[in-house]
Amino acid sequence: MTREERLIRENIIAKCRWMNASGLNQGTSGNMSARYKDVMLITPSATPYDSMKPEMIAAMPLEDEDGSWDGPLKPSTEWRFHLDIMRARPDVGGVVHTHSTYATVLAIARKSIPACHYMIAAFGGSDIRCAGYARFGTAELSKLALAALEGRNGCLLANHGMIAAGANLDKAMWLAVELETLARQYYLSLALGQPHILSDAEIAEAAQQFSSYGLQEPKAKPVKAAAKARAAAIRRMPETKRSAKR
Repeated sequence: MTREERLIRENIIAKCRWMNASGLNQGTSGNMSARYKDVMLITPSATPYDSMKPEMIAAMPLEDEDGSWDGPLKPSTEWRFHLDIMRARPDVGGVVHTHSTYATVLAIARKSIPACHYMIAAFGGSDIRCAGYARFGTAELSKLALAALEGRNGCLLANHGMIAAGANLDKAMWLAVELETLARQYYLSLALGQPHILSDAEIAEAAQQFSSYGLQEPKAKPVKAAAKARAAAIRRMPETKRSAKR
């Protein structure tokens, strides 16, 4: 196992533990995956996150269709839609699936989330669709999920939960939190009456801003500039401290 792969596996476990601690998921009902070169790394089936170790994460070849895997534990029962999403969407590097409360409530009611808030634009369109129902772990569910995710980075699964997909696992988790927040906001606004829905033009305007929004890498100082600044600081030091610094 390379250092890079181990770090991804450790990130999966950390995200799983945070997901449950935050209330975004319960028990072992959720699952997540991350792309690593030509394989998908995915949480094992029915394994408590607190006892999970990097070696327990299952690795599944992205090109194989037979569900083969490598590792001491079998992959999540939802491996099929994770694998199909990554195979169909080269832009996706991380997938998060949860049974978060408000998203699941709307999924039980078979309600998609309309443009009740401009943050819906982060998901690639003017709504978050609710996929039809199929039993968990089936090829039919995977097919329905892929259709609901067409042009989108998230969807609801009827009578089940939600899926968020991002360029990497960090982005996917950020989107999962946003999806649950939107679900809660929409649910509560329905309790007050008829929510006001933003127009497609208003969502398109918001979408233009999301290319530079969220999870940005901080700009590193140029190496030369940083070295010059350090040298200048040393020159300003008293001679005794300057000698010690060197």
